[in-house]
Amino acid sequence: MSAQTVTGPVPASELGFTLPHEHVLFGYPGYQGDLTLGPFDREAALNACADVARSLLSRGVRTLVDATPNECGRDPAFLRDLSERSGLRILCSSGYYYEGEGATTYFKFRASLGGGEAEIEELMRHEVTVGIGASGVRAGVIKLARSRDAITPYEQMFFRAAARVQRDTGVPIITHTQEGRQGPQQAQLLLSHGVSIAFDRLGLQGLVGTPTDAQRLDVLTTLLGEGFADRILLSHDSIWQWLGRPIPMPDAILGAVKDWHPLHLTDDILPELNRRGVSAGQVQQMTVGNPARLFG
Repeated sequence: MSAQTVTGPVPASELGFTLPHEHVLFGYPGYQGDLTLGPFDREAALNACADVARSLLSRGVRTLVDATPNECGRDPAFLRDLSERSGLRILCSSGYYYEGEGATTYFKFRASLGGGEAEIEELMRHEVTVGIGASGVRAGVIKLARSRDAITPYEQMFFRAAARVQRDTGVPIITHTQEGRQGPQQAQLLLSHGVSIAFDRLGLQGLVGTPTDAQRLDVLTTLLGEGFADRILLSHDSIWQWLGRPIPMPDAILGAVKDWHPLHLTDDILPELNRRGVSAGQVQQMTVGNPARLFG
């Protein structure tokens, strides 16, 4: 079994320590219209991201899944160049963000004219089996997202289309649960369409409904104690480079984001898990064994 990375297929057994949900580049839809004052310096961004990638490699991380949706600045050619420059393996996504923060007009308009869901499925299937645009990079995962209190009709088009592509190709699906809501409902919807079904946002504390890391670790150690090490993955959902103008960070929220970076798991969380008695075998299962099974 192999995983589809931005530089080609890799045996799942060679993925190693994997971060299954990060964002190398990310911009909320609309950033493209602000490039006058927030231009994208590709080479500077590539150098900065390569430094982060090398830091991860020095800590034993070998693979990263970039879960950036299509309309939020996903850039497969950038990810391929980053992988080749740094040596970090990267999987790229196909998919769209949830209705409240995504770019909804395009497929809503097409759906009103009789397109929509079939076209979404065609897009995902092409990106998974053939490639993304002219990049030649094939998507290694499908990214889905849903609203806080419901899976809207717009979002359901993407869930149903992705379920069919997953069923036919075996490509894994990653879902976003806004403020941690609707997870069971997502699973039920996907399973009803034939899909075979992560602790993340580590370091982001107290914003958009996130718990503290202490609360996350309490839940995590309880789950591990109940024997669920083979069902859990660990990641940050961190953003390495924001697209558009730099994000203003009021002093009031700096404390909530100070640990939200891609080295937090290796530098802070894993040592704390060790202090809590979590075994090396359990950590290996969550960071190496489970990603190999899922993304392979």
